Amino acid sequence: MSTPVGPVLVVGAIVVEDDRMLLVQRSRPPDAGKWSIPGGRLEPGEALRDAVAREVVEETGVTVNVGELAGWSEGIGTGEGFNFVALDFHAVAVPAGQRAVAGDDAAAARWVPIGEVAGYDLASGLLDFLRSVGSLT
Repeated sequence: MSTPVGPVLVVGAIVVEDDRMLLVQRSRPPDAGKWSIPGGRLEPGEALRDAVAREVVEETGVTVNVGELAGWSEGIGTGEGFNFVALDFHAVAVPAGQRAVAGDDAAAARWVPIGEVAGYDLASGLLDFLRSVGSLT
């Protein structure tokens, strides 16, 4: 993968339901094979919250209502040629009880008990980020 001309704006969703967090296993770089929150690139002309909702559906099949901004992070990698700024939002599955099914660029999608999230092979910096925004202890 070649290095982008400038940083790419991406969005993500922290979706928690019944003490479980919605995670996807990435099938593409960066962090292919690792687990992350659902999300992806903002499309031209797309509102941030609309992009979050679209990405969650595309990657997991779960429909969400997007809430407040949880926080932001950035990634600059030399080996995989990426440079991104991520804006991650809290979101709620509506209706509750939806089944997660991998789609788009996700190798897998599942609801993970909050107490088990830290034990997953998470994308770089995700565990610290989730702790910093109060989504994990």
